[in-house]
Amino acid sequence: MATDEQVPRIAVFLDYENLAIGAKDNLGAAFDFGPVADALAERGRVIHRKAYADWSYFDSDRRMLTRHQVELIDIPQKMGGSRKNAADIKMAIDAIELALDREYITTFVICTGDSDLSPLVQKLRELDRQVIGVGVRKSTSKLLPPACDEFMFYDNLVSDSDDEPRPKRRGKSDDNGPTSTTDISLVTSTLAGLSSSSGTVRSSSLKRALLRKDPTFSEAELGFRNFGALLAHLADKGLVELTGSGDPEVVLSGVSAEAVDELLTKLLADGPVPLTGLKTALRKRNPDFNERDLGYRNFNSFVTAAEVRGVIKVTGKDDARMVAAPKGRRR
Repeated sequence: MATDEQVPRIAVFLDYENLAIGAKDNLGAAFDFGPVADALAERGRVIHRKAYADWSYFDSDRRMLTRHQVELIDIPQKMGGSRKNAADIKMAIDAIELALDREYITTFVICTGDSDLSPLVQKLRELDRQVIGVGVRKSTSKLLPPACDEFMFYDNLVSDSDDEPRPKRRGKSDDNGPTSTTDISLVTSTLAGLSSSSGTVRSSSLKRALLRKDPTFSEAELGFRNFGALLAHLADKGLVELTGSGDPEVVLSGVSAEAVDELLTKLLADGPVPLTGLKTALRKRNPDFNERDLGYRNFNSFVTAAEVRGVIKVTGKDDARMVAAPKGRRR
């Protein structure tokens, strides 16, 4: 079982101008560090956060970053100078200095789409550090992801625009367990992230990851005497499976996934469905459908997993993509 001392220590560096402009131009929304923080909480303990920009251009973003304990490094624009190069250089120097001075930091997260920072990534890996990259898909150079140990596209971390806003407060549960699906989705989505990155997941590891993602998480507020009772409730509901005692292994249950596969098969039996309308069509047949309850961070991840399992086939490009039943599965 992994102890707290074995949990990776993570340092995060954000090329904020690149991220903010990329999110606005390609996704039509302001950059939000929250989804990135959640994804990193599943991978280890984030103990160092710095963002680099001329903050006079991003004044409205300061509060969001401050809420996530990100230190803001100001790179003022100088007459006749390039603040972009200045930010890249300062970020690279700080990252290398930290790697040399703090041996216990095992993982560096470089948030940018700029290939100019590829030499930094390569040098950190030479120093025996794991490097995770984060960038907006359409503004990320094709040269950067292969240089990293892992690269996460910001587009895949943010929820789809048609998702309902998730409540921040959890309500008390009744005798039958949690009344809010958000509580269940927090557990299942965190479990899915841990399973994909570290394989076997123990109850204690899952609880630590939940607290890293949301320090206010408390099973007592949901009406359970301890975390084991909460997991037992989720197992009774068919959402997870528990193996062993004491500190059991926790895995996502296949029961719910099989039910959704059957729902997809029946839906596509009538013919292909536009990808942009697939979620609406699923909810018309099952109003309780929520991909987060199945452990997926967003609907795009759900669609990708369904295609990998061979339940659906996606064809076309961009907004013209269609979802159909693969040959041999249509009823």
